[in-house]
Amino acid sequence: MKLVAITSCSTGIAHTYMAAEALEVAAKELGYQIKVETQGSIGAENVLTAQEIKEADAVVIAASTTVNKDRFAGKKLREADVNDAILRGKALLESAATAEVYNAKGAAFVEKRAAGKSMGIYVHLMTGVSYMIPFVVAGGISIALAFAFGGINSEGAVASTINGLGGLAMGLMWPALGGYVAFSIADRPGLVPGMVFGMMASQMSAGFLGALAGGFLAGYIALTIKKIKLPKALMGLMPILIIPVFSVLVGGVIFKLFIGIPVGWLNQVMTDWLQSMSNASGVMLGAILGAMMAIDLAGPIGKAAYFFGVASLTNLVQGETSLIMAAVMVSGMVPPLAMALSSTIIGKNRYSNEQRESGKSAWVLGLSFISEGAIPFAVADPIRVLGSCTVGAAISGALSMIFNCGLAVPHGGFFVFMIPGAVSNVFLYILALLVGTAVSGVLITALKKPVEEAVN
Repeated sequence: MKLVAITSCSTGIAHTYMAAEALEVAAKELGYQIKVETQGSIGAENVLTAQEIKEADAVVIAASTTVNKDRFAGKKLREADVNDAILRGKALLESAATAEVYNAKGAAFVEKRAAGKSMGIYVHLMTGVSYMIPFVVAGGISIALAFAFGGINSEGAVASTINGLGGLAMGLMWPALGGYVAFSIADRPGLVPGMVFGMMASQMSAGFLGALAGGFLAGYIALTIKKIKLPKALMGLMPILIIPVFSVLVGGVIFKLFIGIPVGWLNQVMTDWLQSMSNASGVMLGAILGAMMAIDLAGPIGKAAYFFGVASLTNLVQGETSLIMAAVMVSGMVPPLAMALSSTIIGKNRYSNEQRESGKSAWVLGLSFISEGAIPFAVADPIRVLGSCTVGAAISGALSMIFNCGLAVPHGGFFVFMIPGAVSNVFLYILALLVGTAVSGVLITALKKPVEEAVN
């Protein structure tokens, strides 16, 4: 068979390229020809040409975000989650032969994930997250640089300017989330109400949950209005007047009364509760967040913990750091670092040559706070790997709280440790990371048995 494929994940970093590699390996084993276009954080790469699509027997899309399928009309099309390509690449490619033909109305067979649930809501969520994360990272790193140039209070013209830019970028994360969730549902007509409701979520302190709910509300309202049949003379006004105006007005009232106010109140209650926590309950929170960051390696559970940490940054005043964000980031670094430690140093005979090569890159991914670096190991041995990583990550999260470590930025991993003011109690923070990594690394090494491949 001759196939073309597209891979895309929520962050556009690790899963996108791992899925592409998995499909290429699977195609080689099956004797198929394949070209994979990756739609990552820097845009589309290895772009499929019209001629390549025309000559292909079928199309495979492995994505956790919305992918435009217009150019595949008339071709057999199989859709699946990006993790299906990583975990079950051969089966996915083999099933492409029996896929239904995609047409303009969007009729195409969609693979069900392991849980048997529809991918629709998950895809909309991940599309919003994929567009939101660059705002979070750009804003967070800019604020960290402002600390480096001007100290914890960002003193001086340069530091103040950089800090302001970082604040603007961070301020756009909720409109981006709401806007692109709605865009995934209703295409361009959903963008305006989604961004408006995301901004409302920010102003009403409704945060992540409010922006997310606003995005779904905006998308489905815009989609409903799109289906209304109007006289031809008025159809031209649909995209530029009728949909944006009515979706903003109708949805805005609904959002304020039934989402913004209740979620804002809930967030305030949660914030007050966190501020009143004793050290013991803070340790428990750190352990829970740490476990969440490792249990599905940046999947939905990990994303929930991460954005809980990001939300804690929005309430900081200049010069403060977040204990919650610190616990989240140090925990998310543990899984890839633990697997790198086990596969390249203390337990090399437990891994294949290919896994040991993955372990080398896992060092860099772990130090960069990219939890997905542990996925190649979890795919091969999910129970032992995820279990071991979860234990160590929970310990790191708890220790971070015990040591009263704080973080002022949402990303960057080890590379922000050296920025003055970005991390409080930085040496104890590094100790928390080392302990969690060592525990998980030793545990997974003890649980795995040696493999037959010779160690180079």
